[in-house]
Amino acid sequence: MYNTEIRGPLITGDKTFHQVTEDICHPIDRKPGYWWYFVLLLCLGALVYGSWALKITVKDGIGSWGLNNSVSWGWGIINFVWWIGIGHAGTAFSIFLLILEQKWRTSINRAAELMTVVAVICAVHFPILHIGRLWDGFFIFPYPNTRGPLWLNFNSPLFWDVIAIFAYFVASSLFWYVGMIPDLATIRDRTTSKIKKAIYGFFSFGWVGSSQDWLRLETLNWLIGGLIAALVVSVHSIVALDFATSILPGWHSTIFPPYFVVGAILSGFAMVITLMIIIRKIYKLNDYITDSHLNAICKILIFISLIMGTAYATEIFIAWYSDNEYEMFTFFHNRVTGDYNKAFWVMILSNAILPQLFWFKKIRKNLTIVFIISICINIGMWFERYVIVVTSLTKDFFPSNWTDYSPTGVEVGLFVGTFGFFILCILLFFRYLPMISIHEVKGVLKYKINK
Repeated sequence: MYNTEIRGPLITGDKTFHQVTEDICHPIDRKPGYWWYFVLLLCLGALVYGSWALKITVKDGIGSWGLNNSVSWGWGIINFVWWIGIGHAGTAFSIFLLILEQKWRTSINRAAELMTVVAVICAVHFPILHIGRLWDGFFIFPYPNTRGPLWLNFNSPLFWDVIAIFAYFVASSLFWYVGMIPDLATIRDRTTSKIKKAIYGFFSFGWVGSSQDWLRLETLNWLIGGLIAALVVSVHSIVALDFATSILPGWHSTIFPPYFVVGAILSGFAMVITLMIIIRKIYKLNDYITDSHLNAICKILIFISLIMGTAYATEIFIAWYSDNEYEMFTFFHNRVTGDYNKAFWVMILSNAILPQLFWFKKIRKNLTIVFIISICINIGMWFERYVIVVTSLTKDFFPSNWTDYSPTGVEVGLFVGTFGFFILCILLFFRYLPMISIHEVKGVLKYKINK
């Protein structure tokens, strides 16, 4: 039940249906401010840096990265897992709250779904580049061939990654786009530009808003949502199995699949709240993205952070309780203390401790602090992947193999380039598409109690 007398109204300002349309479409109708062009230039600069790094990687191979015989996975895989984690937010947020009939999702789901699609695009760059020889990339796809004894290893989680992530991307993109069709038709009907009318008309597929249109839309949303709900869990579980099926200390763990899924939801929801605060502040959409919406996400972050803290403690306890000297060394002499202890404690502080400040109502109401903590969570989640990948590879079973790892400018450039692409897509979304679902907000405009 959502009781507005206790949790606050879903939409404030006593809006009419016409005001909802005008407020949400206003950023599309007007020219963006100078800030938009400034951020656009920064994104283009990041893309130039990333393009240079991409050129070097393709031309010289991954020998241009900081990898070596021991650390064969570096920033490429760290960033891949991190982006995939962020990509879990939109579908997890929209699908699970849709299934649970939580009406407060309506102001936030559109931006969260876009974030999923763009984050997955950013993520897939890294395993493709990690192949080293991109022209041999077709070897990972299952199709009839005459290559003789060389076949795909269907038992490998690396192959499962390809299938799962491709299916996740297609389903998430479809879910995001289908939900936007009524709003595209709204923009089509209200614009005076013939070019815009033709473009938005094409992408709205002749939507007229009949009862049959709405019935088909709702049915399709539930069907796609039901399919994606399973993918949300399976995709990051498969990513976790890339590590868990090995025998390296710190990786060989049955806790990894649920641990990775929960971590992905934590980082994704933190990115959602970061994005929502920015949208609310810049476009003055306080009546639609209310304190109640942000308060609800903060409470979810408390719960997920507790699970992450429990997972961290479980890993350390099992390493100690097993009395396995290799696990003990990895956790106690290479993570808790040792060369990578700073990254480990940044991870603990950001993911398990800082979100617990949301227990205090005053902190949840202070958007500056909420924004800072959300940024810290994503920094901490990146360091979590860094700790998992690097600490186990730099010091394995044989001291003769021990080596240090540090990224090169090429690896940094690829990461910066994906950031540029991510923010560029968000900017274009702000400019040309409704960042809040118009028809769903209208559906809860006079909403009082959800039973």
